[in-house]
Amino acid sequence: MTELIRTELIRHWIAGKFDDATPQRTGDVFDPATGKLTKRVAFASESDVDTAVAKAAEALKTWRHTSLARRSNVLFAFRELLNQRKGELAEIITAEHGKVVSDAAGEVQRGLENVEYACGIPNLLKGGFSANASTSVDVHSVRQPVGVVGVISPFNFPAMVPLWFVPGAIACGNTVVLKPSEKDPSAANFIAQLWHEAGLPDGVLNVVHGDKVAVDALLAHPTVKAVSFVGSTPVARYVYETGTGNGKRVQALGGAKNHMVVLPDADLDLAADAAVSAGFGSAGERCMAISAVVAVDPVGDELVAKIAERMAKLSVGDGRRSCDMGPLVTAAHRDRVTSYVAAGLSAGAELVVDGRGVRVDGESDGFWLGPTLFDNVGTDMSIYTDEIFGPVLSVLRVPSYAAAIEVLNNNPYGNGTAIFTANGGAARQYCEEVEVGMVGVNVPIPVPVSYYSFGGWKDSLFGDAHAYGPDGIQFYTRSKVVTTRWPDPSHGGVNLGFPQNN
Repeated sequence: MTELIRTELIRHWIAGKFDDATPQRTGDVFDPATGKLTKRVAFASESDVDTAVAKAAEALKTWRHTSLARRSNVLFAFRELLNQRKGELAEIITAEHGKVVSDAAGEVQRGLENVEYACGIPNLLKGGFSANASTSVDVHSVRQPVGVVGVISPFNFPAMVPLWFVPGAIACGNTVVLKPSEKDPSAANFIAQLWHEAGLPDGVLNVVHGDKVAVDALLAHPTVKAVSFVGSTPVARYVYETGTGNGKRVQALGGAKNHMVVLPDADLDLAADAAVSAGFGSAGERCMAISAVVAVDPVGDELVAKIAERMAKLSVGDGRRSCDMGPLVTAAHRDRVTSYVAAGLSAGAELVVDGRGVRVDGESDGFWLGPTLFDNVGTDMSIYTDEIFGPVLSVLRVPSYAAAIEVLNNNPYGNGTAIFTANGGAARQYCEEVEVGMVGVNVPIPVPVSYYSFGGWKDSLFGDAHAYGPDGIQFYTRSKVVTTRWPDPSHGGVNLGFPQNN
């Protein structure tokens, strides 16, 4: 108990300051590389969520009418602050999530790209105009904010996913209540403070921490008009059904089982590099991780050997040291992922590389599991059917391109996929036939750049709108069409001053 009293408490950020009330419930935050308790995080009650939403609703009255020029100024200021302090944010992520610092820095950089896209909001919100649609009648369209937006983000990208949603929502004139993962909550508070320093008015962005109580409060709150979510498929389905059942606009991005198809004409060294990089980066805790390699005969033996050779050179350890891969986020998650290794063996898959008991450059109590490789995996095995969300890579062998397509399209997930081939015709056919939302050709993690949109198909997405980019602008605004007829304008007077954009 003495240790808990000394441990830092991560508090809610509401209306431009930290909430100083004593929370009724808290959660533990660990350093995954040491296994040590480092912080506690306040868990929001329904009343806490009500307070945050009320502050967001109050701020909306002014922010929605703030000019595009002033909104853009705040966004540019936030962009500069985030760029200047991205190293600090990366270290915060590593301390609570466990991914290596270079990977955390890459996460922040990809989030920064979405901030830069949102900085162009004056251009992104332009409507249409038709002069003299009927005699002396003009018609124009505008896009207006939806209102208070709830953002519920996952543990695996504590900075990037909030930066997928929050900049676009704010740029469009909405206000936001962000509920980050309780496993690694500090990044959200750091980002909120940067927004405050950039000049964002109090209440436009609020952060409430917690668990399902906070999530359900956001989904049920009548003032929250839209919800953006990223997480597992069962929870994404729940968020979508509950949110839409309460009359909200919802985009809920779910889980994945991302396949990488390797054709016989592929550069196998390139494919092996890609499989290892995309399979074990961030310890496999990515919704865009490659977790299933589909080897088209006869490349299986050579490809598996090349992947195993590269895995043997990977170093596992504390993300603040010179390691390739860090720990998993919690002990419970490590144990869950480890259980799949035993399940794969029991099902008859060939365990080529066993990550259990891996030697690490870190403390023994860290949440460790080394890179793991299975060969000859069947589509009925749990290591294939389930989203493991850890450093476990499965190789499936198929006799033909047609069989590979059948495997992918029969899978319930449709998030991302990749094909490795030197045949442009085969690649083009694959892009046309595969039932997946994001495709990479000789690119292992096809995460779209900020001016496109991110999202899958089938059980990987609930709702019509993908994340960020053009879909994000559409999701955070409503279209309005105005038809006008005016008499001849009167003379407005003389003003020789240079016009100002305010």
